[in-house]
Amino acid sequence: MRYLAVFLGICFAEIRLKNHVEDNWDPGKVHTPPADSPAAGLPVRLRRYHNHGAFLNLGEDHKKGVLLLSLFFTLALSLLFLVTLFQKGKGLLKTGLSFLLGGAFSNTYDRLRRGYVVDYFSLQSPFPRLNSIVFNLADFAILIGSLMIAASEMCK
Repeated sequence: MRYLAVFLGICFAEIRLKNHVEDNWDPGKVHTPPADSPAAGLPVRLRRYHNHGAFLNLGEDHKKGVLLLSLFFTLALSLLFLVTLFQKGKGLLKTGLSFLLGGAFSNTYDRLRRGYVVDYFSLQSPFPRLNSIVFNLADFAILIGSLMIAASEMCK
């Protein structure tokens, strides 16, 4: 049950956060975190960005193909998650799949509903290319989940 809670928590919190960004943030404007927020002073820029492709805007000229791939992989991973959910053990794999699917469902929902994925923060660094990449929390959930799944396979 906790794995479903992680999955649903990530998915719905991210959808809610993206809705807030869409409803309240001006496109292109950098938003400064309030001084009393945990993000204050961190090397993070908050801004609304519409990603019409996949990671790093790959495939932005092929939105329908990106959507179909997103749907396919989200469905395939959902089936794996359901099969794994009822097996004993495999806690790291189940947790990884929970994170991965929470992020994947959120981003796939965006592609279906909006036609793009809402991204809203980037890093400030001495590297201009890195500064131009805009993320969302679902992207990090996908990354963390993928690393956990890989670790679970290495620990067999």
